[in-house]
Amino acid sequence: MRYFALLCLPLLLSALLLLPPVPAAALEIEPFRTANRNPLIHGYGLPSERTPQLLPAGTWSAVLTQDVASIYSNSSTATEQLVLDGEQYRWALTGKYALNDRFELGLELPIIHQSGGSLDSMIIDWHNLWGLPQGGRDSAPKNRLTYRYSKDGSQRLNVTDTSTGVGDVSLLAGYRLLDQHQNEEHDTVTIRAQLKLPTGDSGSLHGTGSTDLALFLTGATNRNTEWGTLGVYGSAGGMVSSDGDLLSKQRENLIGFGSAGIGWSPVTWIALKAQLDLNTAFYRQSSLDELSTTALMLTIGGTLQLSDNYLLDIGLSEDLTVAAAPDVTFHLGLSARF
Repeated sequence: MRYFALLCLPLLLSALLLLPPVPAAALEIEPFRTANRNPLIHGYGLPSERTPQLLPAGTWSAVLTQDVASIYSNSSTATEQLVLDGEQYRWALTGKYALNDRFELGLELPIIHQSGGSLDSMIIDWHNLWGLPQGGRDSAPKNRLTYRYSKDGSQRLNVTDTSTGVGDVSLLAGYRLLDQHQNEEHDTVTIRAQLKLPTGDSGSLHGTGSTDLALFLTGATNRNTEWGTLGVYGSAGGMVSSDGDLLSKQRENLIGFGSAGIGWSPVTWIALKAQLDLNTAFYRQSSLDELSTTALMLTIGGTLQLSDNYLLDIGLSEDLTVAAAPDVTFHLGLSARF
């Protein structure tokens, strides 16, 4: 599936090249609001909200996102055994309010559902169709939930029960450093912070039991041309985290992360985007890629403008570093501004 995802974007771009030039400004390019949904990582405070654009003073926004991640990995060494097999549904409601032209505050409330899901057969058939490796998924029990890890003969993780619950709540803040309009150009730079609190049940992997503080810089440049809007964006930062409850003896307490993306909006109602996301390893003292490898994900898709105030993001994420992120994540994000 990952090779198919890489082929989709050029095909879409080729088709849209047939559209006529548009003199009016099209959509500005903003990041996908998603992150690594590896079940051993998703509960930590990796920020999903990384747009450098802040709201106008006195206005607020609401964003509802859904990430559906299909996970399968089975790895072992002489001292470690790990099985991650399941599906994760993550819904998050984020509200933000601009106190003035430079400063906004927000709150993110996630709901997590862990289960065996129903996507295994579809993904196996898709891999067979394109001749892609299954990685053992086709020989494993279908639609099961098993997150299990043992090290040195001691079981350190065992989650097999379907569950739904509130995840770890995050407090958000953003401060605009630059917002420059010049002719057909728009450049923005913002510093953001996120404080994640241990409100979710770590035993069901709805949370981690840790308090995480992330600080990061995010920026974008958009250019209006006769062929629409061209945009480039990126972010980089770090997160400090307490040990929490999840594999606490192996935790890395300082995590680096970043993203980079490009986009093109040929008309006022659609934009196409491709985004890379990276995070360093969350765990140490392990030889398994799922725990100790830097993760790199590719998300492709776009944005539809439903009305003046409503935007819909649609994306598909693939793990470029195998096993460090879910095999595939389906992303939807509906945002409204008032």
